[in-house]
Amino acid sequence: MKRLNNLKDKSEIIRRLELIEPRVEGLWGRMSAHQMICHLKDCFRMALGEKEVKSIGNVFHKTIVKWIALNLPVPVPKQRPTLPEVNQELGGTRPVNFKEDFTELVKLIERFTNRADGFDAAEHPILGKLSESEWARWGYLHTDHHLRQFGV
Repeated sequence: MKRLNNLKDKSEIIRRLELIEPRVEGLWGRMSAHQMICHLKDCFRMALGEKEVKSIGNVFHKTIVKWIALNLPVPVPKQRPTLPEVNQELGGTRPVNFKEDFTELVKLIERFTNRADGFDAAEHPILGKLSESEWARWGYLHTDHHLRQFGV
């Protein structure tokens, strides 16, 4: 299973991110490519405990859904509503400068995968408490989902 804490998998994700350009249109959803970059920044900040996102998960989400999402080869559903705190049209970070936002995203991915002080992330708003390995899996799957959204 691919995870962001695997150097090969992280390199693949960053290489694919480098293919995203501001004018690339999504194959589904309403996000622009620049909004997607900011959405990923917000989600990595959430995982690092730097952006508060309201928990909406229940016991079913934190057990069954979590196991299925992280362990089975089931793609993330398309057209799923984005949580308001990480939605760039609501409470998420607004796109300003594509190059700067992209550079910041790569730095966040590096921080997310190279925690020198261990990994004490916030809880995922739907899946609940995740281990370092589970967060690395989530980070790969979530970023991959949005890269596929933009055909990369």
